[in-house]
This record gives sequence, C-alpha cells and structure tokens, in this order.
Amino acid sequence: MTNNSVIESKNPPSGNARQGGGAGAIVALVLGILLALLGVGGIVGGVASAVVNSQQSTDGYFNSPTRGLSTNSYALSSPPAQIGVDKVPFDLGSIRFDATSTAPGGEVFIGIGPKVDVENYLRGVHTTEITGIETSPFRVSYADSPGSALPTPPAAQSFWAESSSGAGPQQITMDLRGGDWVMVVMNSDATAGVSVNMQAGFHSELLGALTPALLISGIIFLIIGAGLIVVAAIGLGRRVPSAKPGTFGPRTEEQDNFGPVPVEETLNLDKNDGVTPAGILPVRHYPARLSGQLDPQLSRGLWLVKWLLVIPHLFILFFLWFAVLISTIIAGFAILFTGRYPRALFNFSVGVLRWNWRVTFYSYSALATDKYPPFTLASTDYPADFEVDYPQRLSHGLVLVKWWLLALPHLLIVALFTSAAWSAWSQGDHWSSDYSRAAGFSLLGILVLIAALMLLFTGRYQLPLFDLIMGINRWIYRVATYTLLLRDEYPPFRLDQGPDEPARIEHQRIVHQ
Repeated sequence: MTNNSVIESKNPPSGNARQGGGAGAIVALVLGILLALLGVGGIVGGVASAVVNSQQSTDGYFNSPTRGLSTNSYALSSPPAQIGVDKVPFDLGSIRFDATSTAPGGEVFIGIGPKVDVENYLRGVHTTEITGIETSPFRVSYADSPGSALPTPPAAQSFWAESSSGAGPQQITMDLRGGDWVMVVMNSDATAGVSVNMQAGFHSELLGALTPALLISGIIFLIIGAGLIVVAAIGLGRRVPSAKPGTFGPRTEEQDNFGPVPVEETLNLDKNDGVTPAGILPVRHYPARLSGQLDPQLSRGLWLVKWLLVIPHLFILFFLWFAVLISTIIAGFAILFTGRYPRALFNFSVGVLRWNWRVTFYSYSALATDKYPPFTLASTDYPADFEVDYPQRLSHGLVLVKWWLLALPHLLIVALFTSAAWSAWSQGDHWSSDYSRAAGFSLLGILVLIAALMLLFTGRYQLPLFDLIMGINRWIYRVATYTLLLRDEYPPFRLDQGPDEPARIEHQRIVHQ
C-alpha cells in the first residue's frame, strides 16, 4: 500500500476503473460538501431574513430608538453617504427620518440634499458633523467645523431632495437612489443651538422576496449536496476493508449485548488456589478498539511545529467530518426503518474516526509518534489504529435517543476531558460568563503538555502518563462510536489505560470464606 492515495484498500482491485471510481468519489465528496455548505448558508440566511422581516413595525419600517442629538453650532449633519444604486435593477427600499425640537416652542428643519449643494450652502458656517454612533451604551461622536458666516433659512433652499420644516414632529422619507447625499438638521430660523430627538427607519420589500428565495435555494443545494456526499461516502466506504471479525459476532436473543464469551480466552485456574470455576466472572469489553504504540525514539522538539505539519490533514478532516455528519443522518433513518447500518457508510465513518485518531495521536492528543500519518481511511501499519465491529442488528428506536439523551452523562465527562475552563465573575447582583476570556487548558491538553515538556527537557515520554492519555482517548472514541450510531452497546464508565485494549475477558476471583 502507498500512502499517497487519499483512500485505499489493503487489497485494491486491479484496473484503472477502480482508481477512477475512487477519484470520482473524492470529487463527488468535495462538490457535495460545498453544495451542502451553500445550502446550509442559504437556509440560515433565509431564517435570519424571516426573523429580521418580522421585526418591522406595522407601517413596514425597521425603526431605531428615539435618541437625543444636540450641538451649539448652526447645523447638525450626517457624513456624506454615497449610494450607488443606479445600476441595480430593483428597488432597494426607502429611508425615513423623524425629528422633533426639544426647545420650548422650537421649530426644526430636516432635509436631505446633494453633498455639493449642502457644502456650498454651509460654507463658512459653524457646523457639526456626526462622525459615529455607538448603541451600547448610546454615544454620539461629533466633529466641529468652525466658521463665522450666518446661514440663511434652510427651507428657502431649492436643492433639497426631501425636506420638512415646522413645529412639532417633522418627517422625511426618501427612496434609495444613486447619489452622494447629506442629511442636515437645523432650527427652522437658522439660529445656532440645535437640540432634537431623532428616529431613523428603513423599509424594503427585498427581504420579503429574499426569504423564500434563500430558503428554497438552500434546501435544493442541501439535498443535492447531501446526495453527492452519501454517494461519495458509499463509494469510499466500499474501498475500506472491513475489520476482521472479532469475538463480538452476531448476537442472538440468548446472548447479551456484547455477544458470546470466547471459550479459548477462559483461564485455566488451579483448583488449589481457592477459586472455584463458579467464581469466574467474565467482564465484557466494548466492541470498539483503539490502540497506539509509543515511539521509543521521539524527537525532543518536533512537537513544537506539529501544529503546522498537520494542517493538510486538518483541511481534509474538515470535509470528512462534514460528510460523516450527513452520512450519519442518512444512516440513522436506515437504522430506524431497517435495523441495519449500511455497511459502506459504516466503513466510511469508522475510517474517518481512524484517520482522526492517527492525526491526533501524532499531534496534540498524544504526541506519541513522529511518524507522519497516512492519507487514507484504511488500516495501515501506522502505530495508531481504530476498529469497530460491524453490528448485524441495531435497535430501531434507540437511534432516536441514544446520541443525545442517553449519551449525555458521557458527553459531560468528555467535555471535562477536552474543554477548557471559562472564567466567570460577579457583575453586581448576577453572574455572567465572558467567553472571550478562556482560562487554562483541557485535562487532556494539560496531560499532553506535561508529557511534551518532559520530552523536551529529558528526552523521555513517561509511560504511566502515556497510559493515562491513552485511557482518556479510548473513552472519547468509545463515546464517539456510540453517538455516531455505530453500536448500541452503552460505553462503560471505565478508564482502560495502556497502548492496547485490555484483555477481552478478565476474571474476578471470589475467594471462599
């Protein structure tokens, strides 16, 4: 076997057709994932558009809160807004501004006009431009332009595209159209000292048309992408050799969830050692086997750059894990109606778990080998491997609850193994979490970091620490096996340490009293 192929079998059939099929599956996988991502983006965008559209007021406008603005100058203006909508073949909507003078008996003018005309009108006049608005907390930034000229009443000017002047609330509405526009608020008599309450609004029919378009196109892209992903996963899964049948064979009604006890693994105990044959209690083990052999000649400092070396693998695994998500959903429906996990999809999911384990064993879940991981779903001679026995039958109904409800205790434990702690602090009379302030490493990360530092300074990887790290990873992958619907057997709450799975059958000895 060569490691240059992305997906290989230990016994690949001869002929160019098989190679072409593998390349076609990879192309279908990448194309399907891209289409599915576009579909998900379209659906999310459609839902967001629907939510935003539902926030419109009864008059069809999105309105801002009413805020107070004031200046000692003669005019309060917005920064120039260059709207290039002349080339857009549809109506983008309209904007609306409401202004009310807060001065007793005051009259206010509000208008929108071309930038050049507004600048000519206010040339030499003391004005204030709004340079920024912060919403939480509300704060307005101003920039003063000093001047000594006195402006003429603004309502007398003819260049305004929209304007309104008078006592009480004044409102202007303007359709979005091309141009370089400036909004100006002044006292109607052009005196200094402008103080107003203002509200802005926006209306567009585009959101109403955009929502169904995004949802429909998103669903179509997602269906086509998911179909391509499943076809590709089946093609790639067929190229992955199945695990050799282990001691966990097909189950019958007379057998427990873990299959028959192999007779050849029963211990022959001396009758004089105080243990009777009745005292031999088999302990079944989980039908997912994770192994990893510690490299005795590890580099002291290579782990410092492994994050860079694994980038190609992480890029591929992103696509593969997205495909696993889609294929697991499809497999879930197959299990619900047939009680069987499609074999090719099963091999594909196990292959992705195997690939992931090899990469993390090489990098920051163990740092236990310097041998670069192969680019393949199949088992190789790599010092890290993962296998799951194929189940002949799976529960029809368990598929609905095991991946989220039944697995919850294990997921909480896995979160403790793999998630960083987050800081929390008291703010007044309540507590809140700041997710921008991550504190510390995960438990697994701390153990691997300790191992890496000891390797850096001593050149040795401590075996007891390695065994513990392997036990945590073994727990994580058993839970992944269960939540990905690959097996119905509930993962044990047990930290089986060491490079290999413990013996298939262990014996507890009951000593005669």
